[in-house]
Amino acid sequence: MADAARAPGSVLMTADTVGGVFSYAIELARALAARGVRTSLATLGGPLSAPQREAAGRVPGLAVFESSFRLEWMEDPWDDVARAGDWLLELEERVRPALIHLNGYAHGALGFRAPKLVVAHSCVLSWWAAVLGGEAPPRYDRYRREVARGLAAASAVVAPTRAMLDALLRHHGPLPGGARAEVIPNAADPARFAPRPKEELVLAVGRLWDQAKNIEALGEVAPHLPWPIQVAGSDVRPGGGAGALPLPSPLPSLGHLGVLSPSAVAAALGRASIYAHPARYEPFGLSVLEAALSGCALVLGDIPSLREVWEDAALYVDPGDTEALRRALRALIDAPGARREMATRARARALGFSPRRMARGYLRLYGELLGRGPSEERPPSRGEHAPARGAAERLELRETSGMAAAPPLKKASAPCA
Repeated sequence: MADAARAPGSVLMTADTVGGVFSYAIELARALAARGVRTSLATLGGPLSAPQREAAGRVPGLAVFESSFRLEWMEDPWDDVARAGDWLLELEERVRPALIHLNGYAHGALGFRAPKLVVAHSCVLSWWAAVLGGEAPPRYDRYRREVARGLAAASAVVAPTRAMLDALLRHHGPLPGGARAEVIPNAADPARFAPRPKEELVLAVGRLWDQAKNIEALGEVAPHLPWPIQVAGSDVRPGGGAGALPLPSPLPSLGHLGVLSPSAVAAALGRASIYAHPARYEPFGLSVLEAALSGCALVLGDIPSLREVWEDAALYVDPGDTEALRRALRALIDAPGARREMATRARARALGFSPRRMARGYLRLYGELLGRGPSEERPPSRGEHAPARGAAERLELRETSGMAAAPPLKKASAPCA
């Protein structure tokens, strides 16, 4: 295949450790390794958990470089974003990748030697509009500028759904004429998720503190259902301390499983008969994909991205209508035949979102970017500063240098991954 022939031998990829982006990166790195592509993974946002470290260790040839730099959507992150940028430029010099794959925005404005791909997993502005309504307040003006700069400098921009790509362009403006923008759906390995003997159980998985997940709606309907609803995931924002926001009051009616390892999540999904995700905002929904592969019937928020991914393989409810959520869950609880039919339909659709398909999409794009040459700019000669080191080409960031560890995480604001 021509695209595969031009695929890079190695990729430098970023990933945060806070949300689903890490799982996406590991899945993609594993699929790329099967095609002969080595991945160097630079992690941001906090130390790897033990399960994350274990997952990374199972990917052939994966090199992990850890940091605790704050993410661009966290509160007051910009000194850390600057230091992370210097660190990433030094990593590029060290590992010499053929291509840079950024799972964040601001660092797209850096003068990497290799072509830069930016993947839009989420964004604060679209999160704010969907979850809180209206435009994000002026305190996010810096974020607006940095995201726009990163997107404008990217060789290509990818989103996991057309809905996310449309939201990105709506909130941050059109890309420059020469940049590519396309959709490559996320994936999950069906070998890791399989139906087990089903129990009378409704399950939800995710960052329980994130208002986008709408877990509070499940807390409201749980007392009115004959089956229990269990939730798995963190109930505290990253950073802890004064920034920690516990779950609101309706949620004691839910069964809290806490933060589970990937294998424990797979086991819980395998047992659950119904997966509930009445999200207000969800750019793709990896947890929904994992639930569908595990044989769960799906009850989802009626938003464009989830409709796009699941079509007729789920029941949809208005995220603001808890009575509609109760009725949808009760309908599946009371009708075993319909529940099994919806689960079968969801699993059949989920099998189409395979790691092989995802890797094929990225390899094709990688090949096209490499076919243009290593960069639009002349690579600096030995002893010359890279373009990003000049004041005009840097991010709008305070001057920093070196690979020093970031200070402790501060509280997060609008979640963006």
